[in-house]
Amino acid sequence: MIGTTVSHYRILEKLGSGGMGVVYKAEDTKLHRFVALKFLPEGFAKDHLSLERFRREAESASALNHPNICTIHDIDEHEGQPFIVMELLEGHTLRSRIEGKPHQACQHLRDSSRAGEDS
Repeated sequence: MIGTTVSHYRILEKLGSGGMGVVYKAEDTKLHRFVALKFLPEGFAKDHLSLERFRREAESASALNHPNICTIHDIDEHEGQPFIVMELLEGHTLRSRIEGKPHQACQHLRDSSRAGEDS
């Protein structure tokens, strides 16, 4: 997909993938900005429940306005493959931020249980 144009978005690089999609960095050639395109995996595009979940995700996220939630610009499909156009947020991924670090709540529980043992 890298180097191809989908609608008016030129796909530049793959940012990541997961259970519910593949995300690419793209250039919006109309508005001259960078965006993220999230494509539903091919196998899921034919599954009615997965397709509905994907559309609900876009609809729900588009109703929110918060600095920690990316803005949804559009939902469309290309050659039968649905995709969401969203704000591109540069920086660390959630995975990279928590990788190798205990979750803060878990750490507090461990600390509390140790304190209880000392009493």
